[in-house]
Amino acid sequence: MRFSERYGYVKPKEAIQRESIDEDLKNRLWSLLDIYLWKMYEGDILISFEDHEFLDNLILNYWYQVFKKSTDQINPRSSNKILQLKNIFTLDLKWYQIYDFIEFTLKFINQNYSNKELLTKVINALNQLLEDEKSAYRIINIEVIEITSEQEIQSIEVALANTNPYSGVQQHLNQALKLMSDRQKPDYRNSIKESISSVESICKIVTNDDKATLGKALKIVEDKFGLHPALKGSLSQLYGYTSDADGIRHAMLGESNLSYIDAKFMLVACTNFINYLIDKTKD
Repeated sequence: MRFSERYGYVKPKEAIQRESIDEDLKNRLWSLLDIYLWKMYEGDILISFEDHEFLDNLILNYWYQVFKKSTDQINPRSSNKILQLKNIFTLDLKWYQIYDFIEFTLKFINQNYSNKELLTKVINALNQLLEDEKSAYRIINIEVIEITSEQEIQSIEVALANTNPYSGVQQHLNQALKLMSDRQKPDYRNSIKESISSVESICKIVTNDDKATLGKALKIVEDKFGLHPALKGSLSQLYGYTSDADGIRHAMLGESNLSYIDAKFMLVACTNFINYLIDKTKD
């Protein structure tokens, strides 16, 4: 195991795929379309006339509306059409053009294919795939919508930089990011535990009390540095959430229902507070 893997030094921009698509995500997106759409072309034998007409029109409109290429370039053989598509998708399209392609496909299915169950299956599979690969985007109302902003990523990056003098805090943040962004076996529950532990750690540092609970530390920060009561209350509620919700801070007998969205929210919320607290307590 590499040093960076042992200590969880994962760059936020790499952990969360915003304004980018890596090879794994690109290949899986293509494979998903292949499973739900292009397999209809197996052996050049189509399931039905409707499927044949639908897919022919879809491919024709890729060339005409998406690629803006001459339609006489389309290979007449079904299997070759798919190979042409794959080459353009995997070799030529930029990350945002791939999402244009996905969005166009979904809207075309919605408008031109009678079996609406197909659209639901494709959207559900896409959203699961996007979550698995830590994409910053999801399919909502047949559109690709950003769910992770540049500001959220910057908050994580700034907190990692701000906590250089505080190795314990930084280690918790790195571990939270690592556990959340693991694409093979993400651990959202422990990621959330690490995020809240980073807040506890920074509070103990600024209050010079290694035994201070978060509640006690917040009271000291409030008295010494003028922490707004509303902000203190929201942080206390956040801490309460980690104590109660889905057994985050306690041993669990069942499976956790926590998701990437939960872990990301907690990491961003905690890094925002850490950045605030460090700035608030500067000499």
